[in-house]
Amino acid sequence: MTMDKVLIETSARHVHVTEEDLKTLFGPDAKLTVKKMLSQPGQFASNERVTVVGPKKEFPNVSILGPCRSATQVEISLTDARSLGIAVPVRQSGDVKGSAPCKLVGPCGEVEIGEGAIAAMRHIHITPEDAEKFGLSDNQVVSVKVDSDGRSLIFGDVVVRVSEKFATAMHIDTDESNAAGLGPNVYGEIIK
Repeated sequence: MTMDKVLIETSARHVHVTEEDLKTLFGPDAKLTVKKMLSQPGQFASNERVTVVGPKKEFPNVSILGPCRSATQVEISLTDARSLGIAVPVRQSGDVKGSAPCKLVGPCGEVEIGEGAIAAMRHIHITPEDAEKFGLSDNQVVSVKVDSDGRSLIFGDVVVRVSEKFATAMHIDTDESNAAGLGPNVYGEIIK
């Protein structure tokens, strides 16, 4: 068993949209505008926000991450899903076929998505160089151990995603982060 350290980042609820859905939500000339660049190269939190609506509840002011994608996707925690009244599968980002429906509401319109709401699988974005150094391969499943004050734990079922487009970091949702009592600048040990 070998161990290497990886930065752990908490990913709060957010939405990815297609160009078409962006125009429905924000008007025909809408473009995503950068509020803050994210750790993954070319990715950003936009100034544009939507309301995510489920049968039981809605979440206003949810950030849209850019750039636009080929499919609209809503990434929420399992706690968020229960609050909304929808049952979301745990999936890798982009794997939305047969996932949960919900509604998005923007200032100029709304979009009913028949599928696209998921709880993102915990995952490690990693460069090919770091993957080679750590002895990891694309789609490998590992565990990551985190030490915290009174809440240390080992995350299992962490999928490794290798690409030259990535910066090396692990992403977990708010439920997972809270379970371990994590704050900023936390590193975990990858256990193979």
